[in-house]
Amino acid sequence: MKTFTTTGVCTKENNYMVDITDRLVKMKAMVDAGNYFTVTRARQYGKTTTLNALYHYLQDDYIVINLSFEGIGDAGFSSEQTFVKAFCRKLKRETRAGLVIPDNIKIQIDDFLSRTEEQAQLDELFDTLYDWCYESEKEIVLFIDEVDSATNNQVFLDFLAQLRDGYLRRQSRGIPTFKSVILAGVTDIKSLKRKIRPDEARKFNSPWNIAADFNIDMSLPVEGITGMLDEYENDHHTGMDTAKIAQEIYDYTSGYPFLVSRICQIIDTELNIWTVSGISEAVKRILLEKNPLFDSLMGKVYDNKPLSDILQSILFSGERIAYNIYNVAAMDGEMYGFLTNKDGATVISNRIFEVMLYNYYLSLNEMKNSPISRSASDSKEMFIEGGCLNMNRLLEHYITVFDDIYEGKAESFSEEEGRRRFLLFIRPVINGTGNYYVESRTRNNERMDIVIDYLGERFVVELKIWRGEAYHEKGEQQLANYLDYYHLDKGYMLTYSFNKSKNTSLTTKTIQDKTLIEAFV
Repeated sequence: MKTFTTTGVCTKENNYMVDITDRLVKMKAMVDAGNYFTVTRARQYGKTTTLNALYHYLQDDYIVINLSFEGIGDAGFSSEQTFVKAFCRKLKRETRAGLVIPDNIKIQIDDFLSRTEEQAQLDELFDTLYDWCYESEKEIVLFIDEVDSATNNQVFLDFLAQLRDGYLRRQSRGIPTFKSVILAGVTDIKSLKRKIRPDEARKFNSPWNIAADFNIDMSLPVEGITGMLDEYENDHHTGMDTAKIAQEIYDYTSGYPFLVSRICQIIDTELNIWTVSGISEAVKRILLEKNPLFDSLMGKVYDNKPLSDILQSILFSGERIAYNIYNVAAMDGEMYGFLTNKDGATVISNRIFEVMLYNYYLSLNEMKNSPISRSASDSKEMFIEGGCLNMNRLLEHYITVFDDIYEGKAESFSEEEGRRRFLLFIRPVINGTGNYYVESRTRNNERMDIVIDYLGERFVVELKIWRGEAYHEKGEQQLANYLDYYHLDKGYMLTYSFNKSKNTSLTTKTIQDKTLIEAFV
């Protein structure tokens, strides 16, 4: 029986997976064109799975040398001699997977491995590889996965230079070399150069400038997730609405392969609840677990202050940061998976990462003994009735607590600051049971605020600063539209007003058959 997997290579024989044939067709077209290119994506974004599938897809037309630099270690890149030997060992291991190396090439490889005094050099290795390309009846394609292992190593840059030289000689003089070379990893080649030679003049000079652009989308689309769930449903007969569940999974993940598979894996093995509430529960468990992806991502936040500053600006200040490939911190965020380009703006790449980051930064505020967070934590039981979240009571208490803490101290502040304070209040209330997220865009591209999922019930809370009656009425209309988008009949509006004569009790208003519960603080 097939399973969902989040470790190692995903194969269609053993695992439920999205059909990536369209991706393979596009990549093969690049190979057929003789392109050298780099598949640079964040961790656990399906790079190795894609290369493995492409390896099999190309078998009829090419000899594919499928290597990984994982496990070589720094010692393997310490000199040309150690690198050549490590590379040759990788080649020999591939013969166990069916790679056929001609006898005369094998003799040369064995010679490199046996040398003790005479240094094995890169140009000798490439002479051997190009001999193989010249003699082979089929053209040869080279894959190298996990090129991150080469970070900060000059020998790897020299290796790239040899590949580039071979490519240029093929183009200018027709000398046989690799038909195509594909490098895969998290760190792009530009960043390798930047780390080794950090001076400004060379910061953006790629040591592999013959590489073609790789613009193939590797996220998992809704239609692909639906197809995967259709296959699962045919095996298990759960009765789920596969299209609806696929859309909900995509809304949380934006198609990030690990997150898609992890949600499905948790529901399959732990919950067996293929519903919207089941997805919410799976997401809650993901956000509470410690996994290698989150460890890697948060390590980047700890170590990269410019990246952390950008993330906080987007999350809490609501800044619209224009997408720019020369903004190094933002490009680091994209490379690691936090950020993406959406309509020309740099945004958090998916809802799960957004909540993970909110939780992290809010926890830093809670560690500073935020009184509003403490008050919510002390009173959380009063907001739960029969296992349901009483949002009216929560808002009433928030009004009282906010006025007690900030009366006479609160100065005019932004909607983003109001959001931060409200999140500090609700987080200890729903933590461990529900989820929250800040829905930054809807179909009409308008801003909305906090969505709370609590045991299958969804609450939409629009946060505003009082800027007059006309502005407030516009906000009410927006909230009614948001509720229609989410198929809800009731929504909540929290307005921060510094008018001392404001009415602080909850009021109810009906707009477009929608019930709006409004609160002023």
